[in-house]
Amino acid sequence: MNHARLDQLSDGIFAIVMTILVFQIKLPAIWGPIDNADLWLEIQKLIPLFLSYALSFALLFTYWRAHHFFVTIYAKNVDSMLININALFFMLISLVPFSASILGQFSNNELSVIIFGIHIILIGLTLYWMRRYVIYSPHIQNPEMSEREIRGSTVRTLAPVVFAIIAIPLSFLSIKFSLVLFTLAVIFNLSSYSTRISEKFLVAAEKK
Repeated sequence: MNHARLDQLSDGIFAIVMTILVFQIKLPAIWGPIDNADLWLEIQKLIPLFLSYALSFALLFTYWRAHHFFVTIYAKNVDSMLININALFFMLISLVPFSASILGQFSNNELSVIIFGIHIILIGLTLYWMRRYVIYSPHIQNPEMSEREIRGSTVRTLAPVVFAIIAIPLSFLSIKFSLVLFTLAVIFNLSSYSTRISEKFLVAAEKK
């Protein structure tokens, strides 16, 4: 497969999935006249869906950005194995509206957090597999990367996985804290300081 075709497929899938997310937020079914106070009460019922949408959209953006770096910038060519890993990754990405909808509609249930968390873990591990293959496969050409760059990308890739692993059992104590952990994973990957912070932490840990 041509490298450009894989890039186009990635952009198309992410664009479609990120658009489908908003379709989960449906207008409340209202029959007859309604005043502002009642309308506001109906809108408030949609807040969990809006929050699930925002969280899932931000996660998808971080996955799209990571995929862009690993496949478009780092990988100078593609082979059948890399294409197969991408197929699995895209399949998991296309299921995000499903797990996001469950999380939004059943935000008070631990099972919704478990399903969403497992989904994040599977996507993160597949992305990590893709990254390792791009960097270490003898069949994929890539630019020289320093150990610091490799460690930084490893932390960014696995951070959502670690946060999700913690959030799943934590949901039985507090679902709100689990949702906060999912949000922190997104903030960590979107922040320009996350790599610096994690690098300082790893250096300090090595010195000990």
